[in-house]
Amino acid sequence: MFEYMGDRISKAIKNIRGMGRITEENIGDAMREIRLALLEADVNYQVVKEFIASVKEKALGLDVSKSVKPDELFIKLVKDELVALLGSDYVPLNINNGTTLLMLCGLQGSGKTTTAGKLANFVRKKYHKKPLLVACDIYRPAAIDQLIEVGKSIDVPVFTKGKIAPVEIIKEALEYAKENNLDYIIIDTAGRLQIDEALMQELKDIEANFKLDETILVIDAMMGQDAINVINGFNNNLKLTGTILTKLDGNTKGGVALSVRHLTNIPIKFVGDSEKMDGLREFYPVAMAERILDMGDILGIASKVEDLISEDEAKIEMAKMKKGSYDLEDFLTNLKQIKKLGPLENILKMLPGARKMGLNNVQVDEKQILYVEAIILSMTPYERRHPEILKASRKQRIAKGSGRSVEEVNRLLNQFEEMKKMMKMMSNGNMKMPF
Repeated sequence: MFEYMGDRISKAIKNIRGMGRITEENIGDAMREIRLALLEADVNYQVVKEFIASVKEKALGLDVSKSVKPDELFIKLVKDELVALLGSDYVPLNINNGTTLLMLCGLQGSGKTTTAGKLANFVRKKYHKKPLLVACDIYRPAAIDQLIEVGKSIDVPVFTKGKIAPVEIIKEALEYAKENNLDYIIIDTAGRLQIDEALMQELKDIEANFKLDETILVIDAMMGQDAINVINGFNNNLKLTGTILTKLDGNTKGGVALSVRHLTNIPIKFVGDSEKMDGLREFYPVAMAERILDMGDILGIASKVEDLISEDEAKIEMAKMKKGSYDLEDFLTNLKQIKKLGPLENILKMLPGARKMGLNNVQVDEKQILYVEAIILSMTPYERRHPEILKASRKQRIAKGSGRSVEEVNRLLNQFEEMKKMMKMMSNGNMKMPF
């Protein structure tokens, strides 16, 4: 997502590098390139027009001091305007002390049912809530069965009552939740292939009969500019509190993310970035703008790591890095944690300067990670903690035990030493980021 658009914008900014002052003449080509990049990414024309005008107005005539390069100043302006387009501030979920009632709505095929499971998983992990999924899609064949399967996969209860009126289902679900101490109710409603009166009336009936804490519209990010019409169609009938953009891991241009908030004033609360039940990320405008501009998504990496490594463990590892006492035992532990984060190439894409360094196109052979594990596991615990003692005879034994060559053992040890040096520099703040 956003790679093509981000590359075009970064290339445009490079063209003004080395100039002593930003003028209308020297930013003309850059602005045209950025405009085309946004339009080709399916960003709404009016949004593009306002974005370009705002960047141009703020950029023109700015003096560039000796300590700030023109391209650095310009990229900051572009980033700030992207953040403004995306909504400026992070908008969290509404979470009550008591029971919270959330309704998901959207067109058929937008990913509501899967998103319901992801949300349940999210509120349980982050807020320690006890969720209940409520099956109110009484029209789509097998919709109820799909929600039951989603619930089973994350060990979350699902309330079903067959194909009676959704309002009656929700009334009974609330009683069930009360009896079973469940405090976060997620209603999975019916979708349609297009907005129609019957669908809206059903949703309006739910809104009229219950005090909803959240009404969130699930949007397929691959819809492009049609998404704006869908959002307005729902928002004209309901009090939407937010949107969730799904399928951002697919072949989407990402323009909808830059248009939604600006044109509808409805905040994006989450994005879906994988089909897995943990593939739901809170939407931070600053992090998204930085990712577009190849500044990385450290916040996104942190949220993935948060579930695997406690704060205390992270502090211990940071202290080891600073002291230079990080060893192969620690590396093995981290390797196992990294494997749980999902495909490594997806993590590499989130690093600062990933596109510039070509990391966005890297394909990681999972077998190589297994080979590294095998080599380290063939060492004794003492050898892992003191790799400096590994001489020829020990390396031969390790190679034989892991089924790898001595050359591979040497390569691993050399790479580990280089990695240790880099980690120590980064932890001490001595390494400049590549953007």
